[in-house]
Amino acid sequence: MASSGQNGTMDETNDGQKKSGTRVFKKSSPNGKITTYLGKRDFVDYMSHVEPIDGVVLVDPEYMKDRKAFCHVLAAFRYGREDLDVLGLTFRKDLFLASVQVFPPLKDQQRPLTRLQERLIKKLGSNAYPFFFEIASTSPASVTLQPAPGDTGKPCGVDYELKTYVADSQDERSHKRNSVRLVIRKLTYAPSAPAPQPVADGVREVFMSPGSLKLEASLDKEKYYHGETISVNVLVDNNTNRSVKKIKISVRQFADICLYSTAQYKCTVAELESEEGFPIQPSSTGFCKVYTLTPLLANNRDKRGLALDGKLKHEDTNLASSTIIPDQAVKENLGIIVQYKVKVRLILGFGAR
Repeated sequence: MASSGQNGTMDETNDGQKKSGTRVFKKSSPNGKITTYLGKRDFVDYMSHVEPIDGVVLVDPEYMKDRKAFCHVLAAFRYGREDLDVLGLTFRKDLFLASVQVFPPLKDQQRPLTRLQERLIKKLGSNAYPFFFEIASTSPASVTLQPAPGDTGKPCGVDYELKTYVADSQDERSHKRNSVRLVIRKLTYAPSAPAPQPVADGVREVFMSPGSLKLEASLDKEKYYHGETISVNVLVDNNTNRSVKKIKISVRQFADICLYSTAQYKCTVAELESEEGFPIQPSSTGFCKVYTLTPLLANNRDKRGLALDGKLKHEDTNLASSTIIPDQAVKENLGIIVQYKVKVRLILGFGAR
């Protein structure tokens, strides 16, 4: 077992084997009396189930004496900067909480060890104690609102924290010197499944012009994964006496902030403007062309309030995944609901759209 220091990661390998082992996250309390080991910090919601959170806590038995060790997972929605927290008021709303007693272990909470826990306890010894959490699919996904350049402190958004602490009781206030905090993420993965192609059309009468303008747009599929290109198929029938000068297409992110009232933030994450194949002359039908856009965080890092998959320190992230709302979920408990829409606009002569 090779450790990278008191706080960090370590690689676990079998003796005599040269191949790389399992990456394990390790963090110790400031006084060094308890250490938390976690196999990963990203836990995926596959819609049918959520990956469980499992790990172990290594304790110093001489320090513990009659004390107890607890572990909890907290999901909270922070909607204001930490430096604005005054007079005991915090700009945060707790959305999910689960807690277990790790030391001494309770018989009614014991369960079979996972493979990771077996390997860690074998290496760390009898003072390592397991913990295990199952998160419901109705709990919120990790979402961070991108701060403006120069903003300091913890960003707004929904985040998960795994906290291990020493106390006499579960409700006792923890102290920084004998507690460990690790930020973790709950991410959503929607398995690919057959679905109809999204299609939208519209017919518009143009001012001071006989006839109408028909626009139809369709996507090549319903679900896209991070980094994939979106193909937009556009059909235009121009039965007016105006010419269509160009086309504008954009992918827009909508983030609904669900607190005591719902507020919505809109942000364009990909766009294009094209005059290729234009103008479309009056009384001209059958225009058809496929346009491609690729929404990427790399092209949107300067946009304040953009929703991202929860960010871990020193690690990059992606644009926030669309929120899939389970039937039994309460929207107010999801914190931030994210969705994406493709917008197609035709620009006509004399400023008409």
